[in-house]
Amino acid sequence: MDLLTELRARRLVAIVRGADPDAALAAVLTLVEEGVTLVEVSLSGRDALDVIARARAALGPGAPLGAGTVLTARDARDAHRAGADFVVTPALGEGVTAARELGLPVLAGVMTPTDVVAAVRLGATALKIFPAAQAGGPDYLRALRSPFPDLPFVPVGGVDAPAARAYLAAGALAVGVGSPLVGDAADGGSTAALRARARDFLTTVAAGAPR
Repeated sequence: MDLLTELRARRLVAIVRGADPDAALAAVLTLVEEGVTLVEVSLSGRDALDVIARARAALGPGAPLGAGTVLTARDARDAHRAGADFVVTPALGEGVTAARELGLPVLAGVMTPTDVVAAVRLGATALKIFPAAQAGGPDYLRALRSPFPDLPFVPVGGVDAPAARAYLAAGALAVGVGSPLVGDAADGGSTAALRARARDFLTTVAAGAPR
């Protein structure tokens, strides 16, 4: 999977984390049906590996499907076996290293310039600024891009539609969005409402500044 190409084309990663595995699976499939084709299933959700495996079976081998909150080498191996073809981490650690050894692209969590340098050394495909809102928002992204103008940053954490527009205008390659997009759908909430939010976010990112 070419994660960079997908991020550049789609500009949006949906983060699904749910207490109801059936609802989480339905949320993944609904997002993909609406055109949000980059979806990460967080391992912090209930039975997340089973959700990934079932989503892979439903979507087929060619659809991008990620595992999020990958912390350990075991997490990376389990996600790979379940069918994830990219992983997302909240920080740097053995989850990044193990995923790269498995040949999986990694959206690696960073906060500081030191993190950025370390992530590049570990072979991260793209850099997840997390938690982006607490880091300083779009202004922090602009400051971070000053010494690293060519690196692919993906802000995650507290990204609603206005923030998504601001991050993309500040030079983000894409944004990662959880509850402002998924809402309660992964816990059994309305899929109709999820569809409406998905369409709104797709419109938002399509209007973002070109990169």
